[in-house]
Amino acid sequence: MLRSEDVKGSRSSETVAELVAANHVLAMLGLVDAFGHISMRAPDNADHFLMARSMAPALVTEADIIRLGLDSRPLDEAAGSASIERFIHGEIYRARPDVLSVVHTHSPTIIPFSVSRTPLRPVSHVGAFLSPEVPVYDTRDTVGASNLLISDNMLGKALAEKLGLGTVVLIRGHGNAVVAPTIGMAVYRAYFTEKGAELLMQARQLDGPIAYVQPDEAELANSLRNNGYVRQWELWKEEANVKGHRAQALRITCTCGVAHT
Repeated sequence: MLRSEDVKGSRSSETVAELVAANHVLAMLGLVDAFGHISMRAPDNADHFLMARSMAPALVTEADIIRLGLDSRPLDEAAGSASIERFIHGEIYRARPDVLSVVHTHSPTIIPFSVSRTPLRPVSHVGAFLSPEVPVYDTRDTVGASNLLISDNMLGKALAEKLGLGTVVLIRGHGNAVVAPTIGMAVYRAYFTEKGAELLMQARQLDGPIAYVQPDEAELANSLRNNGYVRQWELWKEEANVKGHRAQALRITCTCGVAHT
């Protein structure tokens, strides 16, 4: 088990508790269900990263967080089963020293953009980080026919290369990977990637050309949102915390009810 105090260090003030909260927020927002995951670069060692073992994000506790190397191998063999797609995280951290958190989701509205010729581009200021457009990685380009999962280092490296210096990369017929310098911003970007896809879908149903957010506008919007995300992140954490307490209270009530019948 990793405790919050075990990973405090010089690179980041974020803790395991924050990573656990991020799992719950992603589930609350509907970005993940039984599948999907978020990680953070270990604050005490830039060559390690932390993520939950293979399990539903809504159920993650601090005891479920494991430590892995950049080769995506768990550093504690007794830690429990690691996600089959942990290579998404390890190879992105290896390629991008600036990245401190990675999210992988299967959020539904982005999937059509991964299998069509229509690029995912920003149409609102909160999605400006998608500018100029989001690249799409196709596993077929690397290994031919496959199960579409990023299940080894070779596929993870190819995905990281397609991401380049960007913030989001789509995976054909599968999902996306979102990166950021903080856990909260990673969740924020994952959410507004899905919302950006929804808005673009809606805009394409209307008449006339679409007025996309232009690169110069995106640069200005991003400089603002990179600090403004904190308000949203704090709200989400509180909402997830309240929801968790209510669910726990309901379970206790139900248990008591059963006990008295």
